[in-house]
Amino acid sequence: MVNVRGYITGNFTRSFLTIFLPFFLIISLVYLVKISALTAQIKLSFTELLTLFSYSVPDIVFYTLPLSFIAALANVLIKLSTDNELIALYALGLNADRILRNLFWISMLFSILLLTISFLAMPMSKQLYKSFKEEKKAEAKLNIVPGKLGQKFGEYYVYVKEKNETDESFKDLVIYNRTDMSNEQFFAARNGRLNKHNGQTSLLLRNGYGYTYTKESLQQAQYESLEAFDTASHRSFQFEDIIAYWKKAPHEPHIMHRLFFFLFVSLIPMLAVYLVAAFTMINPRYQSNHSFTVIFGVTLLLYLIASSLEKWGTIPLLVIAVVFTFGLGILLFKKQVARYF
Repeated sequence: MVNVRGYITGNFTRSFLTIFLPFFLIISLVYLVKISALTAQIKLSFTELLTLFSYSVPDIVFYTLPLSFIAALANVLIKLSTDNELIALYALGLNADRILRNLFWISMLFSILLLTISFLAMPMSKQLYKSFKEEKKAEAKLNIVPGKLGQKFGEYYVYVKEKNETDESFKDLVIYNRTDMSNEQFFAARNGRLNKHNGQTSLLLRNGYGYTYTKESLQQAQYESLEAFDTASHRSFQFEDIIAYWKKAPHEPHIMHRLFFFLFVSLIPMLAVYLVAAFTMINPRYQSNHSFTVIFGVTLLLYLIASSLEKWGTIPLLVIAVVFTFGLGILLFKKQVARYF
């Protein structure tokens, strides 16, 4: 029995890796393209790009692993059937249920892995991703590019003619602020630089002049130094531990619905074993190979249920969905396979 278990496990592992790795690479490329689009807003080095991608790995694994499991399970059972290896195992005295039990234990390990990823890794990785992106966006706001129009510093629009990269100073600056229809400010300076005071950023202008316009008056001033502070509100990202994050579920419906979705998708490997086996453990002399139809049908059914739970899920509906799906799989397996083999 140990050799049979090892043989079935080895076949499944090879089939799973053959399917999972291409899926993982394809979806990774999609995520990399999505992350690369951020370079239009913020400046990212190659190392930072890889860091952001690493935060997306739990999501990629979570969404590719269930589909890969279903496809690998269908392929390995069809292969064993068409090569008459299942018939040989039946001849040795092993029934279909005992053969499938080995794969069911593997499915439990996959479900435990998915539960760990969805309830521990994904909330943390999403927070790290958001925190990293907000930090880079804040840095981008301070990265004033010479010769570029429309740049903002706090509430001010800034134009810089030249920038000294050595000491980070500017030459020939213009800043403009329009608080409302009747109140405008315009300042120009020969020199300037960015300063930081206790975490607050300011733009220090030297040797310039300015105009302040209202409906009642137009004022002109010359100055040796003028400091404009970034008064725009910045949201600091607050990290939450895993327990605090999921504790919000009873009070926030969207988190509760995501919880139902994660739970059901994490159980897909276990729920799919008997459903897939009912149509892929066949006698090749009398039954045809419909593995692609089985993979598509089972995947569509399970993800439709998961999507429904994400929109309208409740605890009773989740329990009903799990019991119904698992019971349907066992019923079909006993009707299609177990009573013959």
